[in-house]
Amino acid sequence: MTLILGSALAFVSEGLKDKQQAEREFERKKFILSAALGTEAVNQIIATEGREKVNNIYESRVRDLVVDSDGKTIEGKRAGDVIVAKEYKKLVRVDEVMQVKSGEQLNLPVYTIAKENGEGVEYYVLPIYGFGLWDNIWGYLAIQSDFNTVQGAIFDHKGETPGLGARITETAVQQRYSGKKLYDASGALVSVVMQKGEGADYSGDPHKVNGMTGATITGVGLNNMVKDYVGLYSNYLNSLKQ
Repeated sequence: MTLILGSALAFVSEGLKDKQQAEREFERKKFILSAALGTEAVNQIIATEGREKVNNIYESRVRDLVVDSDGKTIEGKRAGDVIVAKEYKKLVRVDEVMQVKSGEQLNLPVYTIAKENGEGVEYYVLPIYGFGLWDNIWGYLAIQSDFNTVQGAIFDHKGETPGLGARITETAVQQRYSGKKLYDASGALVSVVMQKGEGADYSGDPHKVNGMTGATITGVGLNNMVKDYVGLYSNYLNSLKQ
């Protein structure tokens, strides 16, 4: 009986593998487009025109590449094939700065989103990864073509506290990052910093966003993740500026 049930489960699992992979691929495309175009806009497209429309927009407007920590393109690699969680293990924090471990080559995926008319790149979407209160957190950060202004952000997590740190998945929390700046007037990386507590008005500060009540440590993890990865991508962004 055990052998029969085991074989049946293996058969079902194998049969669902392609479907599961397709679902993961769609979620990746959805997150990338949501970071740049807005979660509500993408959800509206799905509701009115279906999932295939999202796939079509992705295929027509999104291009990808992989760069190293020096900002140079790594030929022969596709961004979608890079497992960011594995790349994260190649990093080490030294004097509050995330650096690549000696002897490792970091693969950094980049997604460019073309303007609707196809003339030039409108947004750059960067996958980011870090650690919250209980487990890993991750997301996508969309940057405008000035290489400084945040267009949008998508965050997700593995095990943050429901109603507290898990609120990083809420659209209202993610929208706080839109329009904020990563670098100051001198070009120094300041990033966008989620504050402790909630309810203050930071509309006049280009580098601060409201916090989440009761989720200070998750907020700190979010701050580290955003700044760490913008720092890792800085050589690439600077090469584009030049």
